[in-house]
Amino acid sequence: MVVIGIVSFAMMQALPGDAAFRIAAGRYGYDVMDAQAAAAVRMELGLDQPVIQQLGNWLLQLTTFDLGTSLVSGTPVWQEISTQLGASLALAFAAVATSLIIAIPIGFLSGIRSGGLFDRVTLGLSILFRSVPAFALAVVLILLLAVQFKLLPVAGYGQYAHFVLPSLALGLSLAAVSNRVIRDAVTSAVHSTWFQFSRTKGLAQSTATRRHVARNIAAPTLAYVGVQLAFLIEGVVIIEAVFSWPGIGHALVHAIFERDVPMVQGAALTLGLIFVVLNLLIDVICQFIDPRDKTGHL
Repeated sequence: MVVIGIVSFAMMQALPGDAAFRIAAGRYGYDVMDAQAAAAVRMELGLDQPVIQQLGNWLLQLTTFDLGTSLVSGTPVWQEISTQLGASLALAFAAVATSLIIAIPIGFLSGIRSGGLFDRVTLGLSILFRSVPAFALAVVLILLLAVQFKLLPVAGYGQYAHFVLPSLALGLSLAAVSNRVIRDAVTSAVHSTWFQFSRTKGLAQSTATRRHVARNIAAPTLAYVGVQLAFLIEGVVIIEAVFSWPGIGHALVHAIFERDVPMVQGAALTLGLIFVVLNLLIDVICQFIDPRDKTGHL
């Protein structure tokens, strides 16, 4: 938390321009903002203090779990983040669910028949979708499904239809890699000695796959989902800006433009803590679902 806070504070200080003018413009609007308003904001918020003193004051607040107050709206940072966090988590879970719905059957079929035509085609598609940034994929989906065919709303929040485009843009990017991870895990399991033994003792292909392969690929698949959380957190920030999603990422972008340092630090801390907590939970779950015993044998 301390490292994330210091880095975000330093990056905000490194931005060009006068922060007081930006904050005054965010409060009062560019039409009525002048040098006197900027000077009043600078004096009110202590922006004329040395940078080290400003950082020290924020770290002192952090020891009491106080994220501070927004320099623009004047409301507590945690109050603003708590209203936006639910929207971000809902989009993140929808994106993960979308990616798994796509990746599991494709990866499973590719692994069962590794080296075949389906495997080669899905490899090419995976490379294609992984090489395209999530925001560019989102623009393409908007142009096709919302503008051209008018099947879905372009942007917005509050209805189930609003989840489709942003979760699909994120889910396709995630599934492009996770389906290959699943494919490699399935291929390794199918060619293992324990799987061949299960077939030798009389189990049918479908039964052996259901009983042994599915359980053995669960741990590496879940572990890689944890690795993808870093990409997901980054992608949510961009996708929320593209679709005007009222989440923490959208608020973070506006806070950066408005030089709202406490809001930027609070949002960055929240995203960092979510990443750490979710990875910890995935590590714990992987210990329970791993079919190997403590000695490492199957």
